[in-house]
Amino acid sequence: MTTSNIAKKYIKSRFNSLIFLKFRLATLLLIGGVTLLTIIMVAWFTGIGQIDEFFAQIHYFQENPPMWVQVPTDNSKYLVLPTILLFLIAQGIMKISPTPKTWSRLLVVGILLGLTIRYLSWRSLSTLNLIDPVNGIFSLGLLGLEILTLSSSILLLFLMLKFKPRRGEADYFSQEILDKTFLPSVDILIPTYDEAEFILERTVIGCQAIDYPNKKVYLLDDTNRPAVKKLADKLGCEYLTRDNNAYAKAGNLNHALSKTNGEFIVVFDADFIPTKNFLIRTLGFFQNQKVALVQTPQTFYNIDPISRNLGLENILTSEEEIFYRQVQPIRDSSGGVGCVGTSFVVRRKALESVGGFVTESICEDYFTGIRLSTKGYRQVYLEEKLSAGLAAENISSHAIQRLRWARGTLQAFFINSNPLTISGLSLIQRLSYSQAILHWFTSISTFGFLLMPLAYNFLDVIPIKATVAEYLYFFLPYYFVNFTVFSWLNYRSRSAMLSNFYGVVLAFPLAVTIIKSLLNPFSQGFKVTPKGIKSDRYFFNWNLAWPLVLLFGFNCISLWFNLSKLIDGGWAVTQQAKSWNLGLFWNGYNLLMIGVALLILIDVPKPDIFEWFNLRRVVK
Repeated sequence: MTTSNIAKKYIKSRFNSLIFLKFRLATLLLIGGVTLLTIIMVAWFTGIGQIDEFFAQIHYFQENPPMWVQVPTDNSKYLVLPTILLFLIAQGIMKISPTPKTWSRLLVVGILLGLTIRYLSWRSLSTLNLIDPVNGIFSLGLLGLEILTLSSSILLLFLMLKFKPRRGEADYFSQEILDKTFLPSVDILIPTYDEAEFILERTVIGCQAIDYPNKKVYLLDDTNRPAVKKLADKLGCEYLTRDNNAYAKAGNLNHALSKTNGEFIVVFDADFIPTKNFLIRTLGFFQNQKVALVQTPQTFYNIDPISRNLGLENILTSEEEIFYRQVQPIRDSSGGVGCVGTSFVVRRKALESVGGFVTESICEDYFTGIRLSTKGYRQVYLEEKLSAGLAAENISSHAIQRLRWARGTLQAFFINSNPLTISGLSLIQRLSYSQAILHWFTSISTFGFLLMPLAYNFLDVIPIKATVAEYLYFFLPYYFVNFTVFSWLNYRSRSAMLSNFYGVVLAFPLAVTIIKSLLNPFSQGFKVTPKGIKSDRYFFNWNLAWPLVLLFGFNCISLWFNLSKLIDGGWAVTQQAKSWNLGLFWNGYNLLMIGVALLILIDVPKPDIFEWFNLRRVVK
């Protein structure tokens, strides 16, 4: 064996050892945290002195909270006045500024941050029910779930304070492309695994039609199909394949990097078709040598399964719109743009400086962007729809895609590209990238919120100890203002109610995926989202539906118990009784959420693999 081979073998062994060490550390931290909490709860149940005294002391403070988290008793008839005033202020701001501007965004975000802190202060200092271990566990657990969700929201609001649109810059920089004074060589890469030929054909034709002279189009076939090679020959594009499928899409792209030499790389997924001016609008940014990557939004030319299954094709935007209209511009302003794997341009020199596309995770795009940021390169998000692709075509494919994204993002804890630990990122960049990780954990909260009202009846538990007056004074302003401005802040891409529906559909499988990913992150490889699907019948997805069906049944039983008590007059006017009212309303709310989620899981027929559009135009 040569010296170089020995060295390579040693380096690989060391790399595997480091990965194993990180894997063990992250998993042990998770197991250790759960074990510690379990020990504390058991000690509380068994009445061990110090633990019992600790919770008794917290219970005392909850019974005697600070004045500023108590309802004013002298003007109790004006408890809804803060909600009314804040609602009118929000409506006035949105009337004056129909779309968020710098001043209006800062004002609204400031109000939301203030209300969120006020609500959290009330919840943590006044509403915990620690009268006994059973009530205490559920009360603290519910607060923990809320804090998990609100942490993601607060972080997003904080990042929202800075916002920078890029369209004006694109107008300015594109002049050099139009004048042909900046015409670097560009390689357009189309990675494919098992997509149908008709999908590949329109993508290749679209890439060839891009209005830019100095480009080459490459079809990267990771299944070595003779029919795909024949298609490439027919269309006149370059064809590349390899002997194996190591590292899935990332490996395919890295193999192509070694066979091409363009100064810039453009990547389109196999089902994405660019507009003719894609390079005119994006390439000019690279005149700044510090810019490594320009990302554009994903948009889709077919109806996403959630809109189609609900029969709201012409009303709802696709689920991804909130990410591309709101979240990505926010991350751009903080230097933490998320590379989304398609419809982007990257500087070859910068990409080679980080060793090509990251192969440690199935989310090679996200972590490649992080690696580029650690080298001091800038990433730009241009909020212009310059390509269109195929959204997942049924709810099963939709779930496969989301669960893969969650699993790949959570692999951050086990690889060298972890944004929390990797060197070279600023604090604001770490916060931006970490929000993407934190976002997935909110699925655990969503599933917990579906379970929590059942504790009221089946376990005789009161997780929140609060009066109606307290809900009106502390909860209503926070919830109502959030509900009012939610759609305005994300440029009308989604309402707050619809956002909740979307969260419920995959709450259980995402919660399970999160736990599995933290215990065994690399148990599953890259799974391609099926495309080009047709069906001639309705199909109910029982694999996704069974947890929701069970929850729907239990919530129905719980609601019946609550209504029976209300009708029989079994509720005395006590603190306990006032808390039961929350269980009643919570059951009703959950039934609405779960009912719509079950409708979403009924795939309607899609008898044609081609997309058809209803167009009505007035013509002469």
